[in-house]
Amino acid sequence: MGYKIIVLAKQVPDTRNVGPDAMTPEGTVNRAALPAVFNPEDLNALEQALRIKDANPGSTITMLTMGLPKATEVLREGLYRGADAGVLLTDRALGGADTLATSYTLAQGIKKIGDYDIIICGRQAIDGDTAQVGPQVAEKLGLTQITYTEEIIALEGKKITAKRHIDGGVETVQGPLPIVVTVNGSAAPCRTRNAKLVMKYKNAKPAPEIAAIENADEKAYYAARPYLTIQQWGAADIDADPAQIGKAGSPTNVKAVKNIVFTAKESKTFTASDNDIDSLMAELIQSNTIG
Repeated sequence: MGYKIIVLAKQVPDTRNVGPDAMTPEGTVNRAALPAVFNPEDLNALEQALRIKDANPGSTITMLTMGLPKATEVLREGLYRGADAGVLLTDRALGGADTLATSYTLAQGIKKIGDYDIIICGRQAIDGDTAQVGPQVAEKLGLTQITYTEEIIALEGKKITAKRHIDGGVETVQGPLPIVVTVNGSAAPCRTRNAKLVMKYKNAKPAPEIAAIENADEKAYYAARPYLTIQQWGAADIDADPAQIGKAGSPTNVKAVKNIVFTAKESKTFTASDNDIDSLMAELIQSNTIG
């Protein structure tokens, strides 16, 4: 039995390279100023989807992402690893979204895709660390959810069995399809790119870019290879309520953004002499740092 799987993925700023220009004056992430990477836990989620596809012939994986046009790269990375299709949600009206507006937009995109059995995503994104979007998507779609998943153990008909991490151990749970599953970073890492799939999908582009091609030979190239077309939808395409997307639909407000540099208030120099060591130990004990 084949399953229709949607993997939610996000292109996120590389938090190892955060500088003073990482935030806008409005308190949102300045994504244009930061290197972008595939959100790590979404890669763990993709691997779980690929394992389902491997074990269940006829299964398909559709990648769904919301972001700037350059987020197409996340979709291509999914195709390189074994996904079957990609959808990009991008629109100026979607900018500045918090988790509430993001989950609404993704849920609308999922409704437009329409046919699905399992929705899988990473537990959280490294740019927000909220772990809210997956559960919010489930709530907006009225679906059962399994969170903190480390492994999808079995799929039998319309029932899924998963192992999830909880405080103090793990538990095995079952749920009915369709369902939303969020995956931990402690789950199996995603497989590497497949060389043949890289060659197949390296020229994949969003539909508007392909439509804008004027060269006749290039047009014919894409017309003969429909699998290279990545769907691109805006707010109107998914029937999004303008009041629930972007900044307008985001009740979260950042009051201030500050760069804080930690500096020592004072410093002392100690030698290796017995007197200096005794003095240091006495000071640490007196301040309750040790003792």
